[in-house]
Amino acid sequence: MQTDIETTSATRNVQQDIHGGGAPLTATAPGQLRVIKRNGTVVPFDASKIAVAMTKAFLAVEGGTAAASTRVHETVSNLTQQITATFKRRMPSGGTIHIEEIQDQVELILMRSGEQKVARDYVLYREEHARLRAQKQAASQEPDPDYPSLNVILANGSRAPLDIGRMRTIVREACAGLAGVEEKAILDEAMRNLYDGVAEKDVNTSLVITARTLVEKEPNYSFVTARLLMDKLRAEALSFFGVAQSATQADMETLYAQTLPLYIKKGVELELISPELQNFDLDKLGKALIAERDLQFTYLGLQTLYDRYFIHSNDTRIELPQIFFMRVAMGLAIQEEQKEERAIEFYRLLSSFDYMSSTPTLFNSGTLRPQLSSCYLTTVPDDLHGIYGAIQDNAMLSKFAGGLGNDWTPVRALGAYIKGTNGKSQGVVPFLKVANDTAVAVNQGGKRKGAVCAYLETWHMDVEEFLELRKNTGDDRRRTHDMNTANWVPDAFMKRVFDDKEWTLFSPNDVPDLHDLYGKAFEERYEHYEREAAAGKIKVFKTVRALDLWRKMLGMLFETGHPWITFKDPCNLRSPQQHAGVVHSSNLCTEITLNTKANDEIAVCNLGSINLAQHIVDGKLDQAKLERTVKTAIRMLDNVIDINYYAVATSKQSNLRHRPIGLGIMGFQDALYEQRIAYSSQAAVDFADTSMEAVSYYAIKASSELAAERGKYSTFDGSLWSKGILPIDSIEILAQNRGENYIKVDRSQTFDWATLREQVKTQGMRNSNVMAIAPTATISNITGVTQSIEPTYQNLYVKSNLSGEFTVVNPHLVHDLKARGLWDAVMVNDLKYYEGSLQKIDRIPADLKAIYATAFEVEPKWIVEAASRRQKWIDQAQSLNLYIAGANGKKLDITYRMAWFSGLKTTYYLRALAATTTEKSTINTGALNAVSAGGAGGLSAAPAPAAAPAEDASFAQAAPVPLACSIDNPDCEACQ
Repeated sequence: MQTDIETTSATRNVQQDIHGGGAPLTATAPGQLRVIKRNGTVVPFDASKIAVAMTKAFLAVEGGTAAASTRVHETVSNLTQQITATFKRRMPSGGTIHIEEIQDQVELILMRSGEQKVARDYVLYREEHARLRAQKQAASQEPDPDYPSLNVILANGSRAPLDIGRMRTIVREACAGLAGVEEKAILDEAMRNLYDGVAEKDVNTSLVITARTLVEKEPNYSFVTARLLMDKLRAEALSFFGVAQSATQADMETLYAQTLPLYIKKGVELELISPELQNFDLDKLGKALIAERDLQFTYLGLQTLYDRYFIHSNDTRIELPQIFFMRVAMGLAIQEEQKEERAIEFYRLLSSFDYMSSTPTLFNSGTLRPQLSSCYLTTVPDDLHGIYGAIQDNAMLSKFAGGLGNDWTPVRALGAYIKGTNGKSQGVVPFLKVANDTAVAVNQGGKRKGAVCAYLETWHMDVEEFLELRKNTGDDRRRTHDMNTANWVPDAFMKRVFDDKEWTLFSPNDVPDLHDLYGKAFEERYEHYEREAAAGKIKVFKTVRALDLWRKMLGMLFETGHPWITFKDPCNLRSPQQHAGVVHSSNLCTEITLNTKANDEIAVCNLGSINLAQHIVDGKLDQAKLERTVKTAIRMLDNVIDINYYAVATSKQSNLRHRPIGLGIMGFQDALYEQRIAYSSQAAVDFADTSMEAVSYYAIKASSELAAERGKYSTFDGSLWSKGILPIDSIEILAQNRGENYIKVDRSQTFDWATLREQVKTQGMRNSNVMAIAPTATISNITGVTQSIEPTYQNLYVKSNLSGEFTVVNPHLVHDLKARGLWDAVMVNDLKYYEGSLQKIDRIPADLKAIYATAFEVEPKWIVEAASRRQKWIDQAQSLNLYIAGANGKKLDITYRMAWFSGLKTTYYLRALAATTTEKSTINTGALNAVSAGGAGGLSAAPAPAAAPAEDASFAQAAPVPLACSIDNPDCEACQ
């Protein structure tokens, strides 16, 4: 009798017979099954190969007599049909099967059909052949002279030799073109962390972790780490589509084009992307993908995309970076007449990092429910039905990833008369508590916390209690620990602060028209109501010293981080839409200033940001490139309005009526570095002015040209635009209403604004509002630049967000220090010790200390003055964080008065100097620098206010100020 192995001698090529031949797959018919071979190539599924293999197995056991041949033929035909039907039932629309899965199914079907002997011999053969294959593979590989031979455990549980040659290829690609990085350093350390029997998936993890620990010594290792991470991403996505089990960066030059059609098809089947994307010429778009742009990412940027942006199915990311950008571009071009050309234009802009759409647009463009807008502004009416209707609107808008700004000023104050019940009101605070809890209960699309900001005008009777909403003491039923708050401050109040006069608080039901008034009209009516109160005609009111209320506002801001201070009059007096309504609040991040009306209009902001650093060429702003970028960006933003999914009907009505957009900037600090300009300098202020003038000019021009192509927005007539009054001109309106003694704003200009004014008057505008500078926290991480208009936080620190902890080193600084021979291990150690500051490191020259001063080393006056220069060009506002070292009452008073006096519309977070510091115990260990716990949300490297000076009682014993979302807070991204 033959041995078991001999019995299967005729089946020596069974495994090769089952899809063993054929060329790699290049194109697949719709619904076709595909097979991944062991070498990673993919071939079409061919049932005849299964039949041939099983026939050989049967004949080897039963012989080749005529009777046996007849039975074998019938049995094999039946079993092959069953196997094929099984896979088609599992994947009715087509899919990818590994060769091992087919062989497992052959074994199973043989056992179920009663063919135990054939099945037994088949199993023995598979085991023996797997052993011989492993031996052959090991023998074919020459031992690596530098590293020991190790085995890895594959996903199917089998063992195979570690492919060190491929590791070398991947690391070599990752280091290509980068100065200061060493392939051998990465391989040596990664191999020390591997062991015999390590899981194959952990090999990439070892490489990534090794490279990221070197970032603090050389910033280019951040690019290396990202490229090593790309190897994992490619394997995950490409194997999902059956294109390949793995690929190098060089392979992606061809594989991207192959993968895009498969991605669109599968994404539609899984109901993850819109079926309308199938109407594009996918071959044309696939060929437009630029694989080398994968090399632009830092580790933080790529990991952020992977963790939070790429579309996934059962936790498998099915997008790669260039496919991700193309999906967003296709979604934005979906209604264009020449949609392929526009999609490619949009893709090239996004993937170049010259411009980036906001987070909701990146999340949802091209999906079944394209909620692309960033923030929604509402006004809450003064009746119970309307209040809870507004809270329901909050819930619906939050569900689909919108950030919210609520105007609560109309709601009557505590103790105000209620005619319908002959009772007294409980005031606005209990309703704010409900709004707070709604934001917690209904988060943003299941992806991040609900984010809402409540606004209240400074004359409201409940304002003093409003100031205390974020305190950690007092009645918790009258606290909103999860909601942002902001003061909506009229100029009349600020004048009384300056003049040290009294201020009167009212309930809005007694003074209903104050809510819609601003400028001189507000002051006149407000003084009228004060006379009415003095005469006893208004019963519910309170008189306070304006300066005392101002100090309490600043004290609560210092203690709790809230309420932020925003200014009602400049937002309205400079609004292009004064004829169409009133700006009653800003948004979640204080950069949007749009009209709202209770029960009628919910304002919507549609955001994107220009990467200013990408437009500095040869040390100066490239005007031609900037104009091209702005023109395309304006078109993309305008498209958002028509494509957007609206969860609430009134938001759609408002957005289509006025068509507002908000084009902003990011990477301002990087742009300064490129020009060798210190943030604390007149040159930086001048650059803030000239760069924003250019953005403003090109943005207004682009919107006007779009109006000529597509038509003016419907409420254009009567707007400031229609009168030839541009943002730079509206400063005069503010000055006339406020009085020249209360404002100081530079009004110089360099562009040909006269010609543009006439063009706008004649041609119109496509958008009621065009510019706003958002925080850009997350999208600036993706593009690898500093957030928004922020100064550098620290030159070396650990950044924590939902994607983990990342060592951040200022690459510009390292480049300069290397050029002067000053970058070494001692310098790294010193930067850790001094928390990223250069000021106390003696061997660093003064010019570098000035250029690389960190946020708390920049005097607030420079931040405010630069913001003032930008504000004169912007029709909306800017998300402006204020950094104050050694904060006390006097510094806060001066800074916020200066902000109002300089014509700013809004301010955002107050950042006080950190008490939390880099953990010194990690110095010289080579580990990632750990950070002691502290700051809001427990985020690392969190600045908290130092203890206030004892002589300033209003700021004593302050709690840590929460982090600004424009720096670290991953929960606040609606405007980013």
